[in-house]
Amino acid sequence: WNINFPSSSKLDKEAQKKEIVKTLDTLQECGFNSIFFQVRPEGDALYSSELEPWSSALTGTQGQDPGYDPLQTMIKEARKRNIEVHAWLNPFRAKAAAPNQVHPHIAVTNPEDVHPYGANLWMDPGSEAVQKRLVDVCNDLLDRYDLDGLHFDDYFYPYPNGTDFPDEATWRKYKAGGGELSRADWRRDNVNRAVQSVDQAVDSHGNHVRFGISPFGIPAPDKPDGIHGFDQYNGLYADTQKWMDQGWVDYLAPQLYWPTTKRGQEYEPLVKWWNEHSSGGRAIFAGNNLASLGSNSSWTKEEYKKQVELSRGHAGAGGAGNLWWHVGPLLENRQNVQSLFKDDLYATPALSPPLPGADKEAVAPPGVTLEKRQLHLANEDARPLKAYTVYRKEDDQWKLDRILPPDQPDLTLSEGEWAVAAVSRQGVESKGVVLKA
Repeated sequence: WNINFPSSSKLDKEAQKKEIVKTLDTLQECGFNSIFFQVRPEGDALYSSELEPWSSALTGTQGQDPGYDPLQTMIKEARKRNIEVHAWLNPFRAKAAAPNQVHPHIAVTNPEDVHPYGANLWMDPGSEAVQKRLVDVCNDLLDRYDLDGLHFDDYFYPYPNGTDFPDEATWRKYKAGGGELSRADWRRDNVNRAVQSVDQAVDSHGNHVRFGISPFGIPAPDKPDGIHGFDQYNGLYADTQKWMDQGWVDYLAPQLYWPTTKRGQEYEPLVKWWNEHSSGGRAIFAGNNLASLGSNSSWTKEEYKKQVELSRGHAGAGGAGNLWWHVGPLLENRQNVQSLFKDDLYATPALSPPLPGADKEAVAPPGVTLEKRQLHLANEDARPLKAYTVYRKEDDQWKLDRILPPDQPDLTLSEGEWAVAAVSRQGVESKGVVLKA
């Protein structure tokens, strides 16, 4: 949609590549460890695909080859900076911005499974062809790209506009086949099947890829007490608690896009509720609304600092960090917001948490060569690594000094006591190797 990348569909490929590099440089300088890159906004692709057409966001015309692969470029550049890349897909939206659809867009190949709703086109989650297309797209991404994760946002069935979603044909087919669920439960089951199927696709590609969803921020009306707002369970047919309880997602990132002072949608009770209702070792990343910085008196740098402090203060069993929408204010350094992250919130480097169950897999410590304070690290584990961590001892406390990409294993150490460890692709850290420089 040209909100952040590319900033304009009129940019040539070299200018677009420069925007990718600038974005990643900014994230690295500000201490971020992950980027969520939207690769499928509306049944299209911001990567080379035989299943869906090129996104119009890249050239202004759907299906037109931009002359390079943005996702591959993103991954290549992110690896240099030790930043994870999560491919962000919209599972069922078929049209929001592109004026026309071209082959092999699903509106062209399966027009019976795509319906107008409001100003947009939406895939019918009750269609087996739609379900298959989603899983095929996810498998294709996982087969061909070295991704750290797959990510969905809050759109499943569309936000209701006062008219019912036009899925009568698939509903009748379900009932004719002996289906016994109510229409609402059937819709929830369609979404659940999609989430479960994508989870199975992720699992089939190894255990280092993280799959998660950023749902609407209110779990349900009066959950927790005193919270009011949209009912995603009966509106989007999103059963977030079931996804967690069944282990179909590795994390949820609820969109807590209200200020701490917003009556009826207060940040603190919401982040506390979500963190307390994680299950099975699944993480909660609070979703924060950086896009609103400066839009009114509620959205200040102090507000975001308070939200992060509340997220950390109520972390409990589930809270594991924050996921920010979107990168634009950071790139423009609106109100000098970069300083908030690099000098305060993210001044200390951090890894993303291990995937659920990954801590059962021990990682071999790195091989270490130290000559005249020149440190060289080597992978002594049979599996690829995510990173090396380097700790410095200060005042009898070990403090994480830096995180090195696995293909950049050399470092000059200053005088002092150090420890180094290896980190698996699953996020598990090895025992440390202590050395003096």
